[in-house]
Amino acid sequence: MLRALLTVFLLVPASLAVAETRVPATQSEISLGFAPVVKQAAPAVVNIYAKIIRQGRASPLFSDPFFRDFFQGRTAPRKRVENSLGSGVILTGDGYVVSNYHVVGMATEIRVVTTDRREFEAMVVLGDSESDIAILKLSEAQGLPSLSLRDSDQVEVGELALAIGNPFGVGQTVSSGIVSGLARSGTATGNARGYFLQTDAPINPGNSGGALVDVNGDLIGINTSILTRSGGSNGIGFAIPANLVAEFLRQAQDGATEFQQPWAGMSGQQMTADIAELLGLHLPGGFVVSNMHRLSPFAEAGFKPGDVITHMDGQEVNSPPEMKFRMAVAGIGGTARVTRYRGGASQEVDVAMMLAPDEPPAEQTALDDRTILPGLIVARANPAVIARMALSVSTEGVVVLDPGWNGNRAGLRRGDILLNVNDRQIETPSDVRRALTDPGRWVNMLLERQGQRMSLRFRL
Repeated sequence: MLRALLTVFLLVPASLAVAETRVPATQSEISLGFAPVVKQAAPAVVNIYAKIIRQGRASPLFSDPFFRDFFQGRTAPRKRVENSLGSGVILTGDGYVVSNYHVVGMATEIRVVTTDRREFEAMVVLGDSESDIAILKLSEAQGLPSLSLRDSDQVEVGELALAIGNPFGVGQTVSSGIVSGLARSGTATGNARGYFLQTDAPINPGNSGGALVDVNGDLIGINTSILTRSGGSNGIGFAIPANLVAEFLRQAQDGATEFQQPWAGMSGQQMTADIAELLGLHLPGGFVVSNMHRLSPFAEAGFKPGDVITHMDGQEVNSPPEMKFRMAVAGIGGTARVTRYRGGASQEVDVAMMLAPDEPPAEQTALDDRTILPGLIVARANPAVIARMALSVSTEGVVVLDPGWNGNRAGLRRGDILLNVNDRQIETPSDVRRALTDPGRWVNMLLERQGQRMSLRFRL
C-alpha cells in the first residue's frame, strides 16, 4: 500500500510538486504525518508560568494568649514562593485562555508565553477547583491565534488525537494517540471530580492545561491528569471535555467571577445489575434517584425517589459525576429535557436549570470577641448553603461555615451541624450567638458530623 502511494506521488507533474498545506482528509494522508494539524493548532497553545506565595506554617502558640508574651520580638514564619509550570489554550483572539485550576488557581503572578515568544501578564477571571478549570484573560491582547471548540459529545472512541503542551518545561511538545475512553469519572487527581475523555496520547507533568485536538485541529479537551505510579505517562490520560470549557468561557465573557452550576437538589447512585433486575430493566444503566430536597427543580417537575434518569438532552447519564456534567453543560436559565424511567415506561420531562435558592434566608452569622468562640461563622442550611458546602440534600439546622481559631482547636469542623450548645437547642444562627455569649468558660456541644451524632466538651 505504501509503495503504491509513493508511486502515485512520484508521478505528480513537477508544476504541482509544491503541495497545498491542509488538514489530512483520509487515512492514507494521515499516515504521512500530522504536520498540517500541528501547524494549525500549536500556535494557540501557550506556556504558563505561575508564582504562588504560601504562608509558612506558624506554631499554634503564636495565637495563644498565654504564650503570646514569650514570642515578642520573634517574627512569624516566612512566606514560601512556589513556581508552577503548565500549559494553556487560547480560546479567543482577544486573549481568553483556558488552563487547569491546579496550575493557576492560587497564583499571585501569572506569565503567559506564546509560541512566537510574546509574553503577556494574565489574571484568573473565572475558576473552579472542583472542575479544575480556570479561564485567564491576557492583558492588552489582540489578534491572537485561537482554537475552535468541537462538540465533545460527538467524539468517539478510536479517534486520533494529539496532545500539545509543555511537559517538564522542555518546550512545546506534541504527542499522538487515540481517544481511548469516554465518560470517565472519579479518576482524576487533585480536586477534580468530573467527567473526562480518556486518551493514550502521552501526557506528562507540564502538559496540564494543554490541548487535546482532533485531526481537524479542533479542541476536544483540556489535558488535566494521568494515572501513573512513576510520575511519567503510562498511556492513560484524562482531558476535560470541550463542552464544559465552552460553558466556562461563556460565563467568563458574561462577567461571572464564580462558576454557576445548576442545582439538582437530589442525590442518587449509579444503576447496578441488582437494581436493574428489581426494576425490570434488561440492562443496567442510568442514575437512580435516592433522595430529593423539597425545593429541587426535579421535584417541581414531578420526579421522586426511585425514578431512573437515563438521558439528559439526548445524552446518556450513568453516574452522579456524569449527571453533574450534563447539568453544567446545560447552563443556568434554560431547561433540560430529561428522560425518566418509572413503572416500566420512559417519559421525557423538561426540568428548569436554576441556581440553588437562598430560601429560607441563610442568616449567616459571624461571632465576635464578645462571645466564647470569636471567628465562628454559622448559617442556616438552606439549598444555597447545602450546594456551597456540598452537604447532603436532607441537611437541616445550623451549619458551621468556619470554626474559627478557637473552634478549630476545640474540635469543631467545617460542615458540622450544631444541635445543642450549652443546653440551648439550636434552631437559628442567632441561637448560637446567644448560647456562646452566656458567662462561663465551659462549652458543651451536641452536633452532627457526616451523619453521626457526637458531643464536644471543652474549656477555653
